[in-house]
Amino acid sequence: MDNLTDLYRRKLNLPNAVFTYIDHEDAMVAAVFKITQSGSPDLILKICSRKGDFLRETYFLSRFAGKIPVPRIIRLIKPEDGIDGAVLMQCLDGVLLKSEAVSSVMAWEIGSLLARIHLEHAEGYGDLTDPAHLRADPRIPFTMKFEEGFEECKGHLPERLLATCWRHFEKDIYLLLAADGPCVIHRDFRPGNLIAAYGKVQGIIDWSSGRGGFAEDDFCPLEFGEWPGCSCYKNSFLEGYASIRKVPNYKPIMPLLRLSRAVAAVGFTVKRGTWESRNSKLYQFSRRHLESLTAKSEA
Repeated sequence: MDNLTDLYRRKLNLPNAVFTYIDHEDAMVAAVFKITQSGSPDLILKICSRKGDFLRETYFLSRFAGKIPVPRIIRLIKPEDGIDGAVLMQCLDGVLLKSEAVSSVMAWEIGSLLARIHLEHAEGYGDLTDPAHLRADPRIPFTMKFEEGFEECKGHLPERLLATCWRHFEKDIYLLLAADGPCVIHRDFRPGNLIAAYGKVQGIIDWSSGRGGFAEDDFCPLEFGEWPGCSCYKNSFLEGYASIRKVPNYKPIMPLLRLSRAVAAVGFTVKRGTWESRNSKLYQFSRRHLESLTAKSEA
């Protein structure tokens, strides 16, 4: 870790800065540091191990600057041989939002912010930093991502479970033809990616999963336990959203979205070898959902 901070300290010309590693379970694929300097505001450095994550992070922070609360980019270190891309950005006032800290008023504000993200039109479905490969049919990039996670699960999950997952995918994929898009989606819109203080949202962070997609995708965390369970908060969230744009009819598509996310999570943790350690909680949650599909099929 010291060698890593020394490298970026030199790159950023911050010889006297203190780099403090931010270690939390929401940090999945990037190394994040808080940079402290005497007489200067604190900063955040996000080092992206994958080039695509760096490109998406910078694209969406730039796109939403002045439109919704996001950290201001201070400086970029572009990826090159032997050096991961990094974003030096504003350190927002506040802390990562905890589910228990969400009030009805804040839930309304959060819902309206999500709607403002979805107001942004996308030219197609897929990675907006690679416009040449955007698709008009949402099923194409969705299927590609599902197949990627599915392949990562092979050799780890039982064949019977994999077959069940594939049957459910094939049964519901047609639902995407009526999806609400293409629009910009965050695709990881949950408390751990919001900074809050004084009862208000100070910023939306971690845009590395953002893409051109369909609005229903961003309602997945709301339906599956990543927001407070109280119905009053959910109602406030949806009312806030509806104040900006119409709430999509997302319920029919939720089984497909949850399946896709569970497969991706299991595949990701298996590929990185963290399914029994750092990401065991995510792995167990996702695998239990997949196994519940088999139980339902056999009932």
